[in-house]
Parts: sequence; C-alpha cells; structure tokens
Amino acid sequence: MHGFANPARFLRLARWLTPLLMLSGGILALGAMGWGVLHGPADSLQGDTVRILYLHVPTAWLGMGGWTALAIASLTELVWRHPLAAIAARAIAVPGAVFAAICLLTGSIWGRPAWGTWWVWDGRLTSMLVLLFLYLAYAALADAAQRDGAGGSRVPAIFGLVGAVNIPIIHYSVLWWNSLHQPPSITMGKSAMAADFLIPLLVSTVGFSLLFGGIVLMRMRALLAQQQAEARLRRKALAA
Repeated sequence: MHGFANPARFLRLARWLTPLLMLSGGILALGAMGWGVLHGPADSLQGDTVRILYLHVPTAWLGMGGWTALAIASLTELVWRHPLAAIAARAIAVPGAVFAAICLLTGSIWGRPAWGTWWVWDGRLTSMLVLLFLYLAYAALADAAQRDGAGGSRVPAIFGLVGAVNIPIIHYSVLWWNSLHQPPSITMGKSAMAADFLIPLLVSTVGFSLLFGGIVLMRMRALLAQQQAEARLRRKALAA
C-alpha cells in the first residue's frame, strides 16, 4: 500500500477509477432497485412495503462498513504513518454519515407500517443512531485537527478506533436484547431469504458499495487538492 503513498501516483489511479466506480455502481444500484420495485414480488406478510429493503439494507451495511474502513485507515495512520490514511478516513466520514442517515430514514419509513410506529428505542436503532453521531463527531474532530496542523491528526485517528466498538454492538444488538427489529436474514454461508429477494439485494449492495468507493475517491482527490492549494498559499506568503 505504501506504493500509493505518493499523492501523484494515487491521483493518477483515482482519476480513471473514480468515474468507473461511480458509473458502474449507479447502474447496478438503480437497476437492482428498479427491478425490485417494479418487478420483484411482494412479501407474504409485509406486502409491498418490503421493497424498501433494496435501499435500506445496503445503506445499513455500508454505514457500518464505512466506519470499519475508517477505523482501518485510522489504525494505518497511527501504526504505519501512511501519508494518505488520514485523508482516506476524512473522505469516508461524510458519505458514511449520509448512508447511516439514509438507513435510519428508510428504516423509520419501513417501521411505520411494520411496527405501527416511526421509532423505537431498541438496541439496533439506538446503536445505529449513535453511529451517525460518531460520524458527525469524527468529521468535526478531523476538520479541527486539519486547521490545527498535522500534529492533531492523532486525535481523530484514536477516536476512529474507539468508535469501532459500536460496530459489533449494532450487528449483535438484535441477538443480545429484545428487539422489534428482525434478526439477520443473511449470515455467513447461508440465507433465509428467497432468491427473488436475495439476488437483487446483493446486486444493489454491490452497486452502492461501488458508489461509496467512488465518492470516497472523489473526496480524497478534493482533500488532496485543498492541501496542495493551501501549501502553495503558505509558500507564497513566506516568499512575500
């Protein structure tokens, strides 16, 4: 990975990879959701409301996966001092927060007809809301560290690692506590979902994952450009 520590080398890779991920991800995600909404079967118990799962489930997985990637980037920054690790973590924070917010919003919309209420303070929903707040707090810390200089980057990195404790809590919350939220339908090596639901759900998840990756690369490029512009301004100020 240190081969891509050079910003110029990384930018050459990201320049063509970003639109590729965005385009392919958009096609897969929109295609899968369109098929699920227009042609997919309704659920025997929940009826047509189940169709929201093609948006809700991928955003939930990527909200959790985004923080996992953020924690890995934070660990890489702290241990190996990878030059792009802090930038990657900062780039993940905002789309991760957006995906977590979409998960909460669609879950609330789905929960109203399924549970008879928009919100319940159970383990899964509460821990997912905590994840959204963690994303927002990390983004604020990272912005403050960027203003204070490179020395403050360790604080958001440590916060990113500590916040990872919430990920297994989200995953196992429906098993640890009495919850209205259903247990996982997909586990390692097996699925309780019929193929008519499972296949478009997996395609939608792949599509959103590619979109997420493209957004992160786009933000990394923007953050690098901002750093380079600030460095040029400092050099001009010193020269003057």
